[in-house]
Amino acid sequence: MPTFMLSLNWTEQGVRNIKDSPKRVKAARDLAKKVDVELKQLYLTTGDSDLVAFVETPNGDNVAKFALALSALGNVRTRTARAWPEAEYLKLISELP
Repeated sequence: MPTFMLSLNWTEQGVRNIKDSPKRVKAARDLAKKVDVELKQLYLTTGDSDLVAFVETPNGDNVAKFALALSALGNVRTRTARAWPEAEYLKLISELP
């Protein structure tokens, strides 16, 4: 199943209400399920992103719906990238002309 990495940054609203973050994670998992996305891992990070999430979904439209719906709540802004695990990456390389 395709994997996507979402880089998330808290908005001013999200930081102001940071103590609600555990409830928001639960709500994000529920939201993901509604659009056929599975939130596999969530990490607090340093650097350019506040959080990084790895999700799996049958197609990219689902992850776009998830990212848009999540951002619409006002607590985070997202950037999304497709991620290929090592085995798939090596297979892609082996199939190059």
